Amino acid sequence: ILKTLNSWFWWENIWMPINCTWEHFVDRDGLVFPKPHQLYATIPCAFVLLIIRFFSERYVAIPLAKALGIKNVRRVKPQPNPVLESYFRECSKHPSQSEIQGLAKKCNCTVRLVEKWFRRRRNLEIPTVLRKFQEAFWRFSFYLTSSIAGFIFLYDKPWFYDIWQTWVGYPFQTLLPSQYWYYMAEIGFYWSLLFTLGIDNKRKASGLYLLASTSFFPPSQDFLAHVIHHLAAIGLMSGSWCGNYVRLGTLVMFVHDTADFWLEAAKMFNYAHWEKTCNMLFIIFSIAFFITRIILFPFWILRATLYQPTYYSTTPVIAYFLFNGQLLILQGLHLYWGYLIFKILRRFLCLK
Repeated sequence: ILKTLNSWFWWENIWMPINCTWEHFVDRDGLVFPKPHQLYATIPCAFVLLIIRFFSERYVAIPLAKALGIKNVRRVKPQPNPVLESYFRECSKHPSQSEIQGLAKKCNCTVRLVEKWFRRRRNLEIPTVLRKFQEAFWRFSFYLTSSIAGFIFLYDKPWFYDIWQTWVGYPFQTLLPSQYWYYMAEIGFYWSLLFTLGIDNKRKASGLYLLASTSFFPPSQDFLAHVIHHLAAIGLMSGSWCGNYVRLGTLVMFVHDTADFWLEAAKMFNYAHWEKTCNMLFIIFSIAFFITRIILFPFWILRATLYQPTYYSTTPVIAYFLFNGQLLILQGLHLYWGYLIFKILRRFLCLK
């Protein structure tokens, strides 16, 4: 069964134009093609990023936070109590007064002590401002680095200025070393976010690729929403790698990363209570978001993925519909998030 499913998944008509087979994508005559098995390298890349994250959060983010005036608040831990801990985890974090009285009798202590225990235990679940700052700093560092690296990799490429060049010679387009490392780093980053979901702060589902947000999911399902988001991002990038849509893939990644680091920078200064700086950074983020997501993505990227392939092939492959379907869903989310950002800006400018 697995062998049959594997043969169906790698059927040539799904991935490449007619009369092309996987045998055509053997490296030859100076041409190097992306290979699906190379995606295994994204897993060790994710662990390398986790190591970099650990040291950057500890030895860069913490001193920077202190310089910005963010203090590390130490919360008092409640006394170990297996009965109350079990009730907190399995029943309710906010017990009613009658439930508190029952727990007080069961633990042979006063109602006030039980209330105090639950209050301290709930406080432990709330991430400190320093911890939030550390995570925002890591995402800011990665998005800024990937944006700079993406520009360096793309600025001298003809398809960065002429989008038609993304299809010239397709599917026999050679893979450049810069494209390889760009993909490995981006996919590895989303693997690393997936690996740390259990220990990261429970944030609202607001990723810029997110296929499910807290507008549609209750807070208890934020974890699932982030899992869906990260897997969708990994799947979309991995699929574009296997289909050799690398030129377009790098453009999509660059367009998205260039706005993200402004948002993370605004968060960092918000945690430090630098209100004017935070507001200015959010305005810059809003401008970058509207330029990249509302203008460039639909009129530049989607035009290249939907319209231009018809000039090079009269029989679109299945991957054409799969990838464009995901990109259209992504653009729908861009419009939704753009509407929310516009509402925030209007309140900010009109109501101060």
